[in-house]
Amino acid sequence: MRKLIVVLIIALIVFFIPGREQAYSWGFFAHKKINRMAVFTLPEEIMGFYKKHIEYISEHAVDPDRRRNAVADEAARHYIDIDHYGPHPFDSVPKYWKAAVKKYTEDTLKAYGIVPWHIEKMVYRLQEAFKNENLDLILHYSADIGHYIADAHVPLHTTENYNGQLTNQKGIHGFWESRIPELKSEGYDYWLGRAKYIEKPINKAWSAVKASHAAVDSVLKFEAELNAKYSLDKKYSFENRGNTMIKVYSIEYTEDYDKMLNGMVERRMREAIITVGSLWYTAWVNAGKPDLSRFENKDISDSLKRVHEKEQELWKAGKIAGAKGHDD
Repeated sequence: MRKLIVVLIIALIVFFIPGREQAYSWGFFAHKKINRMAVFTLPEEIMGFYKKHIEYISEHAVDPDRRRNAVADEAARHYIDIDHYGPHPFDSVPKYWKAAVKKYTEDTLKAYGIVPWHIEKMVYRLQEAFKNENLDLILHYSADIGHYIADAHVPLHTTENYNGQLTNQKGIHGFWESRIPELKSEGYDYWLGRAKYIEKPINKAWSAVKASHAAVDSVLKFEAELNAKYSLDKKYSFENRGNTMIKVYSIEYTEDYDKMLNGMVERRMREAIITVGSLWYTAWVNAGKPDLSRFENKDISDSLKRVHEKEQELWKAGKIAGAKGHDD
């Protein structure tokens, strides 16, 4: 617990550096939505616990992005440039971490992203937190694991061309994962049925990455086709965000791109939600199904509350900036 508090405090110190650009994976809005809706997929045995803490689970879904520049190796946990490993990467890259390290070295793996392996590690950490009945860690790991699972469901988190920088499509990363959900997600169908036990979390993590990567060609191809039909003044517009006027993809351009994708963003978001719920549930089952009613009258520790209060103060003061995912 002390180690966790120290890491969070160090993160706050590092974040207290002005001038960094903000860039979000899935967008802060979408990450919070994914964690929030995952709560409602849970079986009755644990839904009550998660519903009680739904605000924490939702608000802290973005913590991994906020600390990307503060914690060693954090950035690599959000993606995997699977195409770095050749034309048939899912045949080349070992499923399990030790075998992958033996084949490629740990430094190489971290250089090109480790999201599937980190998801497996996070499920184990959450399982241990349940076993030890550590409320702070249960909530902390639950929020974090939701973030990494969501990131694994983003096609551009699985390619070296993560922001279209290799195909003259710079900005497509935020366009796909932030602008589209921002404009369209209120109309998404969030009825997903119940979360299910996942026998092997590592298989589920790799399945998410594989499905995401299969969509990369379409993500890039359709945007390139649409771009050829639009003049710059129609492709972009300006909107007020707080006291700042910012350049964004126009509503018309976003609508047309979403139609070409045929609901891809919604499908990936839905799949992320049910996977988050399923892996929370899996960790609880693997921990021996501890009685969560014991936490009925408990809340997070005062020390963790103070860390989050300080974080919020800095955030509101504009001192905390999101780190750049894949340097996009």
